[in-house]
Amino acid sequence: MNPTPLRDVMLVDDEASIRDAVTQWLGLSGFTVTSHDRAEACLAALAADFPGVVISDVRMPGMDGLQLLEQLQARDPQLPLILLTGHGDVPMAVQALQGGAYDFLEKPFSPDTLLSSLRRALDKRALVLENRRLQARASHQDRLQADLLGHSPGMQQLRRQILDLASLPVNVLIRGETGSGKERVARCLHECGPRAAKPFVALNCAAIPEALFEAELFGHESGAFTGAQGKRIGKLEHAHGGTLFLDEIESLPLAQQAKLLRVIQEQTVERLGSNQSIAIDVRIVAATKPDLLQEARAGRFREDLAYRLNVAELRLAPLRDRREDIPLLFEHFAAHSAARAGRELPRLSATRLAQLLSHDWPGNVRELANAAERHALGLEAPEATPAASPGTSLAAQQEAFEAQCLRAALSRHHGDIKAVLAELQLPRRTLNEKMQRHGLQREDFLA
Repeated sequence: MNPTPLRDVMLVDDEASIRDAVTQWLGLSGFTVTSHDRAEACLAALAADFPGVVISDVRMPGMDGLQLLEQLQARDPQLPLILLTGHGDVPMAVQALQGGAYDFLEKPFSPDTLLSSLRRALDKRALVLENRRLQARASHQDRLQADLLGHSPGMQQLRRQILDLASLPVNVLIRGETGSGKERVARCLHECGPRAAKPFVALNCAAIPEALFEAELFGHESGAFTGAQGKRIGKLEHAHGGTLFLDEIESLPLAQQAKLLRVIQEQTVERLGSNQSIAIDVRIVAATKPDLLQEARAGRFREDLAYRLNVAELRLAPLRDRREDIPLLFEHFAAHSAARAGRELPRLSATRLAQLLSHDWPGNVRELANAAERHALGLEAPEATPAASPGTSLAAQQEAFEAQCLRAALSRHHGDIKAVLAELQLPRRTLNEKMQRHGLQREDFLA
Protein backbone atom coordinates (compact mmCIF):
# COMPACT_ATOMS: atom_id res chain seq x y z
CA MET A 1 0.00 0.00 0.00
CA ASN A 2 1.48 3.32 -1.11
CA PRO A 3 1.60 6.17 1.43
CA THR A 4 -0.74 9.13 0.98
CA PRO A 5 0.78 11.77 -1.35
CA LEU A 6 2.00 14.89 0.46
CA ARG A 7 1.25 18.44 -0.70
CA ASP A 8 2.72 20.75 1.99
CA VAL A 9 5.63 23.09 1.27
CA MET A 10 7.41 25.54 3.61
CA LEU A 11 9.06 28.31 1.57
CA VAL A 12 11.74 30.67 2.95
CA ASP A 13 13.10 33.61 0.92
CA ASP A 14 13.73 37.23 1.86
CA GLU A 15 12.77 38.45 -1.63
CA ALA A 16 9.02 39.03 -1.87
CA SER A 17 8.98 38.67 -5.67
CA ILE A 18 10.49 35.18 -5.51
CA ARG A 19 8.18 34.13 -2.68
CA ASP A 20 5.13 35.30 -4.65
CA ALA A 21 6.25 33.65 -7.89
CA VAL A 22 7.12 30.30 -6.32
CA THR A 23 3.94 30.31 -4.24
CA GLN A 24 1.89 30.93 -7.38
CA TRP A 25 3.66 28.21 -9.40
CA LEU A 26 3.25 25.61 -6.69
CA GLY A 27 -0.30 26.64 -5.88
CA LEU A 28 -1.36 26.16 -9.49
CA SER A 29 0.18 22.67 -9.33
CA GLY A 30 -1.94 21.70 -6.32
CA PHE A 31 0.53 22.26 -3.47
CA THR A 32 -0.17 24.06 -0.20
CA VAL A 33 2.53 26.67 0.40
CA THR A 34 3.36 28.52 3.62
CA SER A 35 5.95 31.24 3.03
CA HIS A 36 8.31 33.13 5.37
CA ASP A 37 10.84 35.90 4.81
CA ARG A 38 13.13 34.67 7.60
CA ALA A 39 14.51 31.25 8.50
CA GLU A 40 13.77 31.92 12.17
CA ALA A 41 10.05 32.27 11.37
CA CYS A 42 10.12 28.99 9.44
CA LEU A 43 11.65 27.11 12.38
CA ALA A 44 9.08 28.57 14.79
CA ALA A 45 6.19 27.42 12.56
CA LEU A 46 7.57 23.99 11.71
CA ALA A 47 5.81 21.17 13.56
CA ALA A 48 7.40 17.86 14.44
CA ASP A 49 6.98 15.29 11.66
CA PHE A 50 6.10 18.09 9.23
CA PRO A 51 4.35 16.33 6.32
CA GLY A 52 6.14 18.12 3.55
CA VAL A 53 9.33 19.73 2.24
CA VAL A 54 11.21 22.96 3.04
CA ILE A 55 12.48 25.18 0.20
CA SER A 56 14.91 27.91 1.23
CA ASP A 57 17.18 30.54 -0.26
CA VAL A 58 20.84 30.30 0.78
CA ARG A 59 21.71 33.95 1.37
CA MET A 60 19.31 35.72 3.74
CA PRO A 61 19.57 38.27 6.56
CA GLY A 62 19.95 36.69 9.99
CA MET A 63 19.98 32.90 9.78
CA ASP A 64 21.01 31.82 6.27
CA GLY A 65 20.08 28.65 4.40
CA LEU A 66 23.09 26.66 5.65
CA GLN A 67 22.35 27.53 9.26
CA LEU A 68 18.72 26.56 8.65
CA LEU A 69 19.97 23.23 7.32
CA GLU A 70 21.92 22.63 10.54
CA GLN A 71 18.84 23.37 12.63
CA LEU A 72 16.64 21.09 10.52
CA GLN A 73 19.19 18.28 10.66
CA ALA A 74 19.25 18.55 14.45
CA ARG A 75 15.45 18.35 14.58
CA ASP A 76 14.76 15.81 11.86
CA PRO A 77 17.60 14.55 9.63
CA GLN A 78 15.07 13.03 7.23
CA LEU A 79 13.20 16.28 6.49
CA PRO A 80 14.07 17.24 2.87
CA LEU A 81 15.46 20.76 2.29
CA ILE A 82 15.77 22.15 -1.25
CA LEU A 83 18.14 25.12 -1.46
CA LEU A 84 17.80 27.99 -3.96
CA THR A 85 21.21 29.38 -4.87
CA GLY A 86 22.77 32.18 -6.89
CA HIS A 87 25.54 31.36 -9.38
CA GLY A 88 28.33 32.11 -6.93
CA ASP A 89 26.77 29.86 -4.26
CA VAL A 90 27.06 26.57 -6.18
CA PRO A 91 30.19 25.30 -4.32
CA MET A 92 28.47 26.18 -1.05
CA ALA A 93 25.34 24.30 -2.15
CA VAL A 94 27.39 21.21 -3.03
CA GLN A 95 28.81 21.34 0.47
CA ALA A 96 25.26 21.60 1.79
CA LEU A 97 24.30 18.42 -0.09
CA GLN A 98 27.09 16.63 1.73
CA GLY A 99 25.67 18.05 4.96
CA GLY A 100 22.21 16.61 4.38
CA ALA A 101 20.37 18.94 1.98
CA TYR A 102 18.11 17.10 -0.48
CA ASP A 103 18.80 19.21 -3.59
CA PHE A 104 19.79 22.66 -4.80
CA LEU A 105 18.53 24.72 -7.72
CA GLU A 106 20.55 27.51 -9.29
CA LYS A 107 18.68 30.75 -9.96
CA PRO A 108 17.03 31.43 -12.28
CA PHE A 109 15.31 28.03 -12.45
CA SER A 110 12.28 26.90 -14.42
CA PRO A 111 9.01 25.91 -12.70
CA ASP A 112 9.29 22.40 -14.16
CA THR A 113 12.73 21.93 -12.61
CA LEU A 114 11.42 22.97 -9.21
CA LEU A 115 8.32 20.79 -9.50
CA SER A 116 10.37 17.74 -10.49
CA SER A 117 12.71 18.09 -7.51
CA LEU A 118 9.84 18.86 -5.15
CA ARG A 119 7.78 15.83 -6.16
CA ARG A 120 10.76 13.49 -5.65
CA ALA A 121 11.41 15.05 -2.21
CA LEU A 122 7.75 14.74 -1.21
CA ASP A 123 7.65 11.07 -2.28
CA LYS A 124 10.70 10.43 -0.11
CA ARG A 125 9.15 12.29 2.83
CA ALA A 126 5.91 10.31 2.48
CA LEU A 127 7.81 7.02 2.72
CA VAL A 128 9.72 8.23 5.79
CA LEU A 129 6.54 9.30 7.58
CA GLU A 130 4.70 6.09 6.66
CA ASN A 131 7.60 4.04 8.03
CA ARG A 132 7.53 6.06 11.26
CA ARG A 133 3.77 5.56 11.55
CA LEU A 134 4.10 1.79 11.13
CA GLN A 135 6.94 1.63 13.65
CA ALA A 136 4.94 3.67 16.17
CA ARG A 137 1.89 1.45 15.64
CA ALA A 138 3.97 -1.68 16.20
CA SER A 139 5.45 -0.17 19.36
CA HIS A 140 1.99 0.81 20.63
CA GLN A 141 0.68 -2.63 19.74
CA ASP A 142 3.37 -4.25 21.90
CA ARG A 143 2.54 -1.84 24.69
CA LEU A 144 -1.18 -2.63 24.49
CA GLN A 145 -0.42 -6.36 24.57
CA ALA A 146 1.31 -5.78 27.91
CA ASP A 147 -1.21 -3.31 29.34
CA LEU A 148 -4.46 -4.95 28.19
CA LEU A 149 -3.96 -8.67 28.71
CA GLY A 150 -6.17 -11.19 26.99
CA HIS A 151 -6.35 -13.50 24.00
CA SER A 152 -10.13 -13.41 23.60
CA PRO A 153 -11.57 -12.02 20.35
CA GLY A 154 -13.11 -9.15 22.33
CA MET A 155 -9.74 -8.05 23.74
CA GLN A 156 -8.04 -8.36 20.37
CA GLN A 157 -10.73 -6.16 18.83
CA LEU A 158 -10.45 -3.65 21.70
CA ARG A 159 -6.69 -3.27 21.17
CA ARG A 160 -7.23 -2.71 17.43
CA GLN A 161 -9.89 -0.08 18.16
CA ILE A 162 -7.60 1.76 20.57
CA LEU A 163 -4.81 1.85 17.97
CA ASP A 164 -7.24 3.25 15.40
CA LEU A 165 -8.74 5.88 17.73
CA ALA A 166 -5.61 6.98 19.62
CA SER A 167 -4.38 9.35 16.92
CA LEU A 168 -7.80 10.77 16.00
CA PRO A 169 -8.79 14.15 17.50
CA VAL A 170 -12.19 12.94 18.73
CA ASN A 171 -13.81 12.50 22.13
CA VAL A 172 -14.37 8.88 23.16
CA LEU A 173 -16.99 7.27 25.39
CA ILE A 174 -16.03 4.02 27.16
CA ARG A 175 -18.89 1.72 28.20
CA GLY A 176 -18.32 -1.04 30.71
CA GLU A 177 -19.30 -2.52 34.04
CA THR A 178 -17.67 -1.62 37.34
CA GLY A 179 -14.15 -3.02 37.58
CA SER A 180 -13.83 -3.76 33.86
CA GLY A 181 -10.80 -1.48 33.41
CA LYS A 182 -12.26 1.70 31.89
CA GLU A 183 -9.54 3.99 33.27
CA ARG A 184 -6.82 1.63 32.05
CA VAL A 185 -8.31 1.80 28.54
CA ALA A 186 -8.50 5.61 28.76
CA ARG A 187 -4.80 5.77 29.69
CA CYS A 188 -3.93 3.53 26.74
CA LEU A 189 -5.82 5.86 24.40
CA HIS A 190 -3.81 8.77 25.77
CA GLU A 191 -0.41 7.05 25.78
CA CYS A 192 -0.75 5.66 22.24
CA GLY A 193 -1.67 9.01 20.72
CA PRO A 194 -0.02 12.35 19.92
CA ARG A 195 -0.98 13.76 23.35
CA ALA A 196 1.11 11.24 25.28
CA ALA A 197 3.69 13.83 26.40
CA LYS A 198 0.96 16.05 27.87
CA PRO A 199 -1.06 15.49 31.08
CA PHE A 200 -3.55 12.69 31.61
CA VAL A 201 -5.99 14.03 34.21
CA ALA A 202 -8.55 11.69 35.78
CA LEU A 203 -11.67 12.83 37.62
CA ASN A 204 -14.34 10.60 39.16
CA CYS A 205 -17.59 12.50 38.77
CA ALA A 206 -19.32 10.43 41.46
CA ALA A 207 -16.67 11.11 44.11
CA ILE A 208 -16.98 14.92 44.27
CA PRO A 209 -19.76 16.75 46.16
CA GLU A 210 -21.96 18.78 43.81
CA ALA A 211 -21.15 22.00 45.67
CA LEU A 212 -17.43 21.57 44.92
CA PHE A 213 -17.71 20.14 41.44
CA GLU A 214 -17.62 23.41 39.48
CA ALA A 215 -14.48 24.61 41.25
CA GLU A 216 -12.82 21.22 40.73
CA LEU A 217 -13.59 21.13 37.02
CA PHE A 218 -13.21 24.79 36.06
CA GLY A 219 -10.94 26.17 38.79
CA HIS A 220 -11.41 29.43 40.69
CA GLU A 221 -9.85 32.78 41.44
CA SER A 222 -8.96 33.90 44.95
CA GLY A 223 -12.09 34.91 46.86
CA ALA A 224 -14.49 33.50 44.26
CA PHE A 225 -16.48 31.93 47.10
CA THR A 226 -16.18 31.37 50.83
CA GLY A 227 -13.01 29.43 51.51
CA ALA A 228 -11.48 30.08 48.08
CA GLN A 229 -8.03 31.10 49.23
CA GLY A 230 -5.71 31.68 46.30
CA LYS A 231 -6.10 30.81 42.65
CA ARG A 232 -6.77 27.18 41.69
CA ILE A 233 -6.30 25.63 38.24
CA GLY A 234 -9.23 23.37 37.36
CA LYS A 235 -8.97 19.90 35.86
CA LEU A 236 -9.92 21.13 32.39
CA GLU A 237 -7.21 23.77 32.35
CA HIS A 238 -4.65 21.41 33.88
CA ALA A 239 -5.31 18.90 31.09
CA HIS A 240 -4.46 21.46 28.36
CA GLY A 241 -2.78 19.69 25.45
CA GLY A 242 -3.59 16.29 26.93
CA THR A 243 -6.56 14.16 27.98
CA LEU A 244 -9.27 14.65 30.61
CA PHE A 245 -10.77 11.36 31.77
CA LEU A 246 -14.23 11.76 33.31
CA ASP A 247 -15.18 8.52 35.06
CA GLU A 248 -18.83 7.82 35.92
CA ILE A 249 -19.85 10.73 33.70
CA GLU A 250 -23.51 9.86 34.31
CA SER A 251 -23.05 11.32 37.83
CA LEU A 252 -22.14 14.77 36.49
CA PRO A 253 -24.69 17.31 37.87
CA LEU A 254 -27.03 18.71 35.20
CA ALA A 255 -25.89 22.27 35.86
CA GLN A 256 -22.29 21.29 35.17
CA GLN A 257 -23.29 19.32 32.10
CA ALA A 258 -24.38 22.55 30.38
CA LYS A 259 -21.06 24.21 31.24
CA LEU A 260 -19.03 21.21 30.07
CA LEU A 261 -20.96 21.24 26.79
CA ARG A 262 -20.01 24.88 26.27
CA VAL A 263 -16.34 24.10 26.97
CA ILE A 264 -16.39 21.32 24.38
CA GLN A 265 -18.03 23.57 21.78
CA GLU A 266 -15.88 26.67 22.33
CA GLN A 267 -12.63 25.08 23.62
CA THR A 268 -12.42 27.77 26.31
CA VAL A 269 -12.86 27.72 30.08
CA GLU A 270 -13.61 30.40 32.68
CA ARG A 271 -12.51 30.01 36.29
CA LEU A 272 -15.04 30.78 39.00
CA GLY A 273 -14.80 34.45 39.91
CA SER A 274 -13.27 35.41 36.56
CA ASN A 275 -14.66 36.82 33.31
CA GLN A 276 -11.58 35.88 31.32
CA SER A 277 -11.89 33.04 28.80
CA ILE A 278 -8.86 30.76 28.66
CA ALA A 279 -8.27 28.80 25.45
CA ILE A 280 -7.71 25.09 26.05
CA ASP A 281 -6.97 22.08 23.86
CA VAL A 282 -8.32 19.01 25.63
CA ARG A 283 -9.44 15.60 24.48
CA ILE A 284 -12.23 14.24 26.67
CA VAL A 285 -12.52 10.54 27.32
CA ALA A 286 -15.60 9.73 29.40
CA ALA A 287 -16.62 6.45 31.00
CA THR A 288 -20.06 5.23 31.95
CA LYS A 289 -21.84 2.07 33.00
CA PRO A 290 -25.39 2.95 31.82
CA ASP A 291 -26.40 4.03 28.31
CA LEU A 292 -26.19 7.85 28.26
CA LEU A 293 -28.99 8.16 25.71
CA GLN A 294 -31.29 6.16 27.98
CA GLU A 295 -30.22 8.43 30.83
CA ALA A 296 -31.10 11.40 28.62
CA ARG A 297 -34.56 10.01 27.86
CA ALA A 298 -35.08 9.62 31.60
CA GLY A 299 -34.15 13.30 32.09
CA ARG A 300 -30.93 12.57 33.99
CA PHE A 301 -28.45 13.55 31.28
CA ARG A 302 -28.31 16.11 28.49
CA GLU A 303 -28.83 14.49 25.11
CA ASP A 304 -26.68 17.08 23.30
CA LEU A 305 -23.78 16.42 25.68
CA ALA A 306 -24.17 12.66 25.22
CA TYR A 307 -23.71 13.07 21.48
CA ARG A 308 -20.71 15.37 21.97
CA LEU A 309 -19.00 12.85 24.22
CA ASN A 310 -19.87 9.80 22.14
CA VAL A 311 -18.12 10.67 18.88
CA ALA A 312 -16.54 7.23 19.14
CA GLU A 313 -17.42 4.46 21.57
CA LEU A 314 -15.47 1.59 23.10
CA ARG A 315 -17.36 -1.22 24.81
CA LEU A 316 -15.58 -3.37 27.37
CA ALA A 317 -16.85 -6.92 27.69
CA PRO A 318 -17.44 -8.15 31.24
CA LEU A 319 -15.05 -10.84 32.44
CA ARG A 320 -17.78 -13.50 32.38
CA ASP A 321 -18.03 -13.01 28.59
CA ARG A 322 -14.31 -13.61 28.02
CA ARG A 323 -13.57 -16.48 30.37
CA GLU A 324 -10.63 -17.64 28.25
CA ASP A 325 -8.73 -14.58 29.55
CA ILE A 326 -9.24 -15.47 33.22
CA PRO A 327 -6.20 -17.81 33.67
CA LEU A 328 -3.80 -15.34 32.03
CA LEU A 329 -5.09 -12.39 34.07
CA PHE A 330 -5.10 -14.39 37.30
CA GLU A 331 -1.52 -15.57 36.76
CA HIS A 332 -0.40 -12.02 35.95
CA PHE A 333 -1.96 -10.46 39.06
CA ALA A 334 -0.82 -13.31 41.31
CA ALA A 335 2.78 -13.13 40.05
CA HIS A 336 2.83 -9.36 40.59
CA SER A 337 1.50 -9.70 44.15
CA ALA A 338 3.95 -12.49 45.01
CA ALA A 339 6.91 -10.51 43.66
CA ARG A 340 5.85 -7.42 45.58
CA ALA A 341 5.62 -9.42 48.79
CA GLY A 342 8.88 -11.29 48.13
CA ARG A 343 7.13 -14.66 48.19
CA GLU A 344 7.16 -17.66 45.91
CA LEU A 345 4.05 -17.94 43.78
CA PRO A 346 1.86 -20.87 44.94
CA ARG A 347 0.90 -23.46 42.34
CA LEU A 348 -2.56 -23.10 40.84
CA SER A 349 -4.34 -26.46 40.96
CA ALA A 350 -6.63 -27.71 38.23
CA THR A 351 -9.53 -27.69 40.70
CA ARG A 352 -8.90 -24.07 41.62
CA LEU A 353 -8.60 -23.11 37.95
CA ALA A 354 -11.92 -24.76 37.19
CA GLN A 355 -13.47 -22.78 40.06
CA LEU A 356 -12.05 -19.53 38.66
CA LEU A 357 -13.44 -20.32 35.22
CA SER A 358 -16.91 -21.10 36.55
CA HIS A 359 -17.27 -18.00 38.75
CA ASP A 360 -19.40 -15.13 37.40
CA TRP A 361 -17.02 -12.29 38.51
CA PRO A 362 -19.55 -9.49 39.13
CA GLY A 363 -16.63 -7.23 40.09
CA ASN A 364 -14.84 -8.09 36.83
CA VAL A 365 -11.05 -7.63 36.57
CA ARG A 366 -10.86 -5.74 39.87
CA GLU A 367 -12.43 -8.69 41.71
CA LEU A 368 -10.14 -11.14 39.90
CA ALA A 369 -7.08 -9.10 40.89
CA ASN A 370 -8.11 -9.25 44.55
CA ALA A 371 -8.62 -13.02 44.32
CA ALA A 372 -5.19 -13.39 42.72
CA GLU A 373 -3.56 -11.37 45.49
CA ARG A 374 -5.18 -13.56 48.15
CA HIS A 375 -3.91 -16.62 46.30
CA ALA A 376 -0.38 -15.21 46.03
CA LEU A 377 -0.26 -14.36 49.73
CA GLY A 378 -1.80 -17.65 50.90
CA LEU A 379 -4.90 -15.93 52.29
CA GLU A 380 -7.51 -18.02 50.52
CA ALA A 381 -9.89 -20.04 52.64
CA PRO A 382 -11.69 -23.04 51.13
CA GLU A 383 -15.10 -21.56 51.98
CA ALA A 384 -14.14 -18.33 50.23
CA THR A 385 -13.61 -20.07 46.92
CA PRO A 386 -15.89 -18.55 44.25
CA ALA A 387 -18.85 -20.76 43.45
CA ALA A 388 -19.71 -21.93 39.98
CA SER A 389 -22.18 -19.77 38.07
CA PRO A 390 -25.43 -21.60 37.23
CA GLY A 391 -25.29 -20.11 33.72
CA THR A 392 -21.92 -21.62 32.81
CA SER A 393 -22.10 -24.93 30.98
CA LEU A 394 -19.66 -27.75 31.56
CA ALA A 395 -18.65 -27.54 27.90
CA ALA A 396 -17.75 -23.86 28.24
CA GLN A 397 -15.64 -24.58 31.33
CA GLN A 398 -13.89 -27.43 29.54
CA GLU A 399 -13.15 -25.25 26.50
CA ALA A 400 -11.63 -22.52 28.63
CA PHE A 401 -9.54 -25.00 30.60
CA GLU A 402 -8.30 -26.67 27.40
CA ALA A 403 -7.31 -23.29 25.93
CA GLN A 404 -5.33 -22.43 29.05
CA CYS A 405 -3.51 -25.78 29.02
CA LEU A 406 -2.51 -25.28 25.39
CA ARG A 407 -1.44 -21.70 26.01
CA ALA A 408 0.64 -22.68 29.04
CA ALA A 409 2.43 -25.46 27.14
CA LEU A 410 3.16 -23.21 24.16
CA SER A 411 4.49 -20.56 26.51
CA ARG A 412 6.71 -22.99 28.44
CA HIS A 413 8.26 -24.31 25.24
CA HIS A 414 8.41 -20.92 23.45
CA GLY A 415 6.30 -22.16 20.54
CA ASP A 416 8.27 -25.37 19.99
CA ILE A 417 5.49 -27.55 18.53
CA LYS A 418 7.42 -30.82 18.88
CA ALA A 419 7.94 -30.20 22.59
CA VAL A 420 4.25 -29.31 23.06
CA LEU A 421 3.18 -32.50 21.22
CA ALA A 422 5.44 -34.57 23.47
CA GLU A 423 4.20 -32.95 26.69
CA LEU A 424 0.48 -33.06 25.87
CA GLN A 425 0.73 -36.41 24.03
CA LEU A 426 -1.37 -35.21 21.11
CA PRO A 427 -1.22 -36.00 17.37
CA ARG A 428 -0.01 -33.09 15.23
CA ARG A 429 -3.36 -32.75 13.46
CA THR A 430 -5.30 -32.65 16.73
CA LEU A 431 -3.03 -29.95 18.15
CA ASN A 432 -3.39 -27.87 14.98
CA GLU A 433 -7.20 -28.12 15.13
CA LYS A 434 -7.30 -27.15 18.79
CA MET A 435 -4.92 -24.22 18.32
CA GLN A 436 -7.01 -22.97 15.42
CA ARG A 437 -10.24 -23.31 17.42
CA HIS A 438 -8.82 -21.33 20.33
CA GLY A 439 -7.17 -18.69 18.16
CA LEU A 440 -3.60 -19.62 19.20
CA GLN A 441 -0.69 -18.76 16.91
CA ARG A 442 2.74 -20.37 17.32
CA GLU A 443 4.40 -17.04 16.44
CA ASP A 444 2.93 -15.40 19.55
CA PHE A 445 4.96 -17.70 21.81
CA LEU A 446 8.36 -17.62 20.15
CA ALA A 447 11.21 -16.59 22.45
